[in-house]
Amino acid sequence: MSTPVVEYTPQAYKSEEHPIWCPGCGDFGVLDALYKSLAGLSINPKDLVVVSGIGCSGRTSGFVKSYGFHSVHGRVLPVALGVKLANPSLTVIGAGGDGDGFAIGGGHLPHAARRNPDMTYLVMDNSTYGLTKGQYSPTSPMGYQAGSTPYGNIEQPLNPLAMMIAYGASFIGQGYSGKPRELAELIQQGITHKGFAFINIISPCITFYNTYKILPPRLAEVPKDHDVTNRAKAFELALQTEHVLLGLFYRAIHPTFEDGVAQVIRTAQTASPPRL
Repeated sequence: MSTPVVEYTPQAYKSEEHPIWCPGCGDFGVLDALYKSLAGLSINPKDLVVVSGIGCSGRTSGFVKSYGFHSVHGRVLPVALGVKLANPSLTVIGAGGDGDGFAIGGGHLPHAARRNPDMTYLVMDNSTYGLTKGQYSPTSPMGYQAGSTPYGNIEQPLNPLAMMIAYGASFIGQGYSGKPRELAELIQQGITHKGFAFINIISPCITFYNTYKILPPRLAEVPKDHDVTNRAKAFELALQTEHVLLGLFYRAIHPTFEDGVAQVIRTAQTASPPRL
């Protein structure tokens, strides 16, 4: 007898903890999209792990009814990878911000991309350190004025999409908290992708850097005729500056890290002891 498929509503993924972000924070839209994407895939909460980092977005793991791990600053990816290797049957989602992911945690990105573990990494990019009073972050634009840059930021901002394409991630997309329906669909694609799915989510900080006021006229969808398997074209789209593009930039199929580890274990179990 086959096991009946259980359908879940977004409400099923809401924990008893209520979000305490500033009213209007973009992270509310991201969390809502995550609930909807999980419900759309009918993922059992007992088979789900959410790993989060430090910052406003780091609270995400506490707001989802699942197993969770609130990691130290910048360590979302190694913790999530450890969870996935320990139990590959779990759905593992990492959640962090642009400071957590691209500054102190930036050294983990190329290794996650090249290893290609089957997990999804959501970066809530608000281009500021919202939790610690609005200092500039790795994605803050030049000229950004804050307590840490009173005369304007003099550093070039990182381009997360181009960076992850260069690193070789197998799924790269960008969403916007102001478009939760489209974002939920993108997150669903990322979760079902067999490999490392990186999704940069523009999630404005209503208190320190309210880009809701300036973003809408620049938003556009990735062209419908874009070939998502064309890495060079994806890189070209990521580098363009006319629009802030939303959607899937690149997708490729590569062996996953946990499949490779499993193969090593099988080989070691049947092979003769190596000569040292």
